[in-house]
Amino acid sequence: MATATKAYAAQTNKSPMEPWNFDRREPNPHDVQFDILFCGVCHSDLHQVRDEWFPGMFPMVPGHEIVGRVTSVGNHVKKYKVGDLVGVGCMVDSCRTCENCQDGLEQYCINGSSQTYNSVEQDKKTPTYGGYSNIMVCHEDFVLSISEKLDLAAVAPLLCAGITTYSPMRHWKVGKGHKVAVLGLGGLGHMAVKFAVSFGAEVTMLSTSPSKQADAERLGAHHFVLTSDKEQLAAVRNSFHFIIDTVSAPHDYNTYLGLLKTNGIQICVGVPPSPIELYGFSLLGNRRSIAGSAIGGIPETQEMLDYCAEHNIVSDIELIDIKDINTAYERMLKGDVRYRFVIDMATL
Repeated sequence: MATATKAYAAQTNKSPMEPWNFDRREPNPHDVQFDILFCGVCHSDLHQVRDEWFPGMFPMVPGHEIVGRVTSVGNHVKKYKVGDLVGVGCMVDSCRTCENCQDGLEQYCINGSSQTYNSVEQDKKTPTYGGYSNIMVCHEDFVLSISEKLDLAAVAPLLCAGITTYSPMRHWKVGKGHKVAVLGLGGLGHMAVKFAVSFGAEVTMLSTSPSKQADAERLGAHHFVLTSDKEQLAAVRNSFHFIIDTVSAPHDYNTYLGLLKTNGIQICVGVPPSPIELYGFSLLGNRRSIAGSAIGGIPETQEMLDYCAEHNIVSDIELIDIKDINTAYERMLKGDVRYRFVIDMATL
């Protein structure tokens, strides 16, 4: 039977987050049900509750960086048992049959993956609700195993901010001998620095904020460039093999493409709300490229979680009560978070 669930939801794209009760769908034989312990707050939560990317489905319960403990499993579940520590990221299902799903790239499901919230299940009618809630139900194939070794609250953002930066670096084989610049030191940027350093790259932080230099160095960055300083920016032209662009606000892509070496790639993982302006010569010069990457498939996300457990990598977080979510959104807009809010769901 359906499960009564407590949550915080946006009723419209103009309304604040507020308490809302709903029924989680009835668990199926292959489903895992778990109590949510922590849920990260992603900038995309804010974009979606405010309809900044595409029309939303309301009421909307955001949250796709979810960590919890299993309370029940369907009678066909083989991967998990009651008491296991688990997570759910940005997806709860996909078609399973297209070539991308068959290759473990469910995030690029040709027939449309089911997002954890503001989406529908694969029946194309049942709405999905995210992790700003006390209970989650998900097919076992989209549930991830979480190590008991790490700070669970700090693990939650790995399920989006972590995999979003890990996946493109693995795809383009970032490692020793590479010079990598990370543009923007926020929720995504701080994870990009940690992974790039861990993979052996020489890492430069590019930031508009001089106050971020000390943190960039603490996180492991080898260099810091203040992008508002024309001399500093000119000094690193033609310098980088890769730029990991994490910025979700409008910015000049052409300027940063000029910092790349021949055959360099600017990898966009941040999503500004408006189209970008790009000059052809920014690409033609030195055969540079601009590319995008979205999260990772389920196998790669598990690989990332296991890597983080082995190398003791977690997010830098500020733990908040659920009642403070609207304040957290306002602070997030101002860049006033170091570097990811995580909700303690015991406060719901």
